[in-house]
Amino acid sequence: MEAYLLDWVNLLLRWVHVITVIAWIGSSFYFVFLDNNLLKPNSPDLLEKGVDGAMWAVHGGGFYNPQKYMVAPQKIHTKLHWFYWESYSSWLTGFALFTVLYLWNASTYLIDKSLMDWSPTAAISAALGFLVAFWFIYDTVCRLFGFRKNGELIVAALMLCVVAFASWLACQLFAGRAAFLLVGAMIATAMSANVFVWIIPGQRKVVAAMTSGEQYDGMSLAIHGKRGKQRSVHNTYFTLPVIFAMLSNHYSFLYTHPQRWLILFVMMFAGALIRQFFVQRHGFHLGRARNPWPFAAVGVILILAVIAAMAPWGAKNVAPNTPTQAATFAQVKSVIDQRCLSCHGEQVQMKNIRLDTSQSIKLNSQNVYQQVSVTQQMPMNNATGITPEERQLVASWYLAGAKVDQ
Repeated sequence: MEAYLLDWVNLLLRWVHVITVIAWIGSSFYFVFLDNNLLKPNSPDLLEKGVDGAMWAVHGGGFYNPQKYMVAPQKIHTKLHWFYWESYSSWLTGFALFTVLYLWNASTYLIDKSLMDWSPTAAISAALGFLVAFWFIYDTVCRLFGFRKNGELIVAALMLCVVAFASWLACQLFAGRAAFLLVGAMIATAMSANVFVWIIPGQRKVVAAMTSGEQYDGMSLAIHGKRGKQRSVHNTYFTLPVIFAMLSNHYSFLYTHPQRWLILFVMMFAGALIRQFFVQRHGFHLGRARNPWPFAAVGVILILAVIAAMAPWGAKNVAPNTPTQAATFAQVKSVIDQRCLSCHGEQVQMKNIRLDTSQSIKLNSQNVYQQVSVTQQMPMNNATGITPEERQLVASWYLAGAKVDQ
């Protein structure tokens, strides 16, 4: 019953998390689009109000006229909408999902004893340490170098080194699937912390000065807008790398590869380059930026290079390597009893799957074949020590018809 309820919690949290992430990323992409398309107005009334950029747009049968004020408008006439719950909800639901799936089952999902044989408490502490340490390193780098000459290039170079090291270290300490997710989670934590620590507090100070009824120096408030803009731009570059890290843990051929940390880093870097292309594309058409196509080209080339480097050139599938004589059901059941029942037996049924009877094995034979012999994703992190020969036994039995009457 516990495993069944955890599956429902997992599903519902994942559902809510995806919805909130869509809302956050969607609003982030939209405001980047606005920044690259708002034009300096010529109308005297707009210039008098302090409008720095404006545009007309049509959507859903209506016309919209977004306007941007540098620092702050003289007066806000209607209700002010704050964009922050999209970020907070994304992090809260993501962390809850990470807790339910990885921290709650640390021995199964977080720890790979062939890499690091440590206690669940130590592994959980280290995983949480990744989230905290990355934020403090990133924030320190931004504050030290962000507003210097060529500061953004320095920040980008330093953070590429930090992410590369974190990717390597995570893959040395944690199970491959957890390592990929953890790297994505640490970057996502920094994204949400940017909103919580700098962007929203800075905006609140600006609004408080505007609504106090007292005279305020707009130039002294400019640092809040400048810092908020900096962190917002960083967040948009983090977006595609985080999405790849979150999705990639569903593909075992990535996180089981011997050079998995390098694959993760290169793919995330390619995502950041492609995002740079999208950020600059509209600005280029408006004459505001250099030709952004090289960013997309390099990103695509890196992805194709990873695909080519990982390709199983000349490798054979499981089927041609199977024994000429199919394994008996008794042999397969012996393997399942020894390697699978700790998670799929009478007492525990992970993913609501039982493999402790002949009927249940037959019912789930295709899933067993795919997970054990094809993707080799199960047992998780090979915690029960299944051998290649045992995987071949399962394959030969399934390909011969998965008979249970032997």
